[in-house]
Amino acid sequence: MLPPDQLPRRFPEMDYFTFLVALLHLHKGKALGEEIFWNTRVKLAETLTLECQYPFLGTLVQKEWFKVDGMEKESIAIFHPNFGSVIREPYAGRVYFLKSTSDPNDTMLAFHNASEADVGSYSCLLEIFPYGSWEKVIQVVPPDSFEIAVPLNSHVVSEPGENITFMYELQMKGPMQQVTWEKIQSHQIDLLIRCNLSQGKSFPSRFGREILSNCSQGMRRSFILMPHVVASDSGLYRCCFKASTGENETFVVRLTVTDGKKDNQYVFWMVVGAVLSSLFVILIATVIVILYIRKRRRQKSVQGKESQATQNKASNNYRSSFSISQPSDGAGEDIYVNYPTFSRRPKTRA
Repeated sequence: MLPPDQLPRRFPEMDYFTFLVALLHLHKGKALGEEIFWNTRVKLAETLTLECQYPFLGTLVQKEWFKVDGMEKESIAIFHPNFGSVIREPYAGRVYFLKSTSDPNDTMLAFHNASEADVGSYSCLLEIFPYGSWEKVIQVVPPDSFEIAVPLNSHVVSEPGENITFMYELQMKGPMQQVTWEKIQSHQIDLLIRCNLSQGKSFPSRFGREILSNCSQGMRRSFILMPHVVASDSGLYRCCFKASTGENETFVVRLTVTDGKKDNQYVFWMVVGAVLSSLFVILIATVIVILYIRKRRRQKSVQGKESQATQNKASNNYRSSFSISQPSDGAGEDIYVNYPTFSRRPKTRA
């Protein structure tokens, strides 16, 4: 048996309770301090709409929306394709489901008269048959925290149905921590691809269309492929390489899909430019021809005058050599000649 001074010390009940509270507080504080990973970031507006669309084939069984606060999730609304929707209190009368025009099973959560109290993170949980659960996190931020001013590096114009690939090669030296691709719109930013470069691990996309990309450890070139683009794919796309030191390098490209009818304004100005260019060429050619014809005529005229002057000079020289001088007064003068008269009778011979 151990002596009393070597027996393990027993803490009072109050010490155990204090220790437990401190441990729970530390755990909760750590959880709250962690940044919630988001798939879409939306700018707060009076009329707020949150989109949640499953990008692959499957049958929607149920959709439920939550507001996320740390480790807690508060149910807001639930939707079932056959049984309809239910809005929880205290969101009833202020939150409603808005059906998509392209997909009858796709519904968006809309807020009427949204305020700063609606800033935060929201979770959209879908039950898809036969694939199971699928979740997307949307972060609503104040307008002053939502910045989309980005310099444009390239512009691509495409027709519907084409496969579009965007690629960017890192210019900075040194190791990078992650690379992301985003679609930027005036009211929201959608995360398309997120790749952990130190592990070569990618996180699943929650974007509402199919996106193909690459992710490997330490890679320095990244791309995204969007098959069969449509008009709704138009917008800004940003690639961002980030280092653990906080340094980053970005590449931004604008995609314009002509909606199958061509961009009327673009085509109009292209036609106008082509017509003006043709008219300018024709005008220059006409001026050149006119100047050439005038020059030829002027040369012929000068040559004709020189030839006529030469002929006149030769004719004058010819006349001056063989002409007979006439009296200056122009009057004729009679000339009398004395000549003997000979008899026509023949002489008689003696």
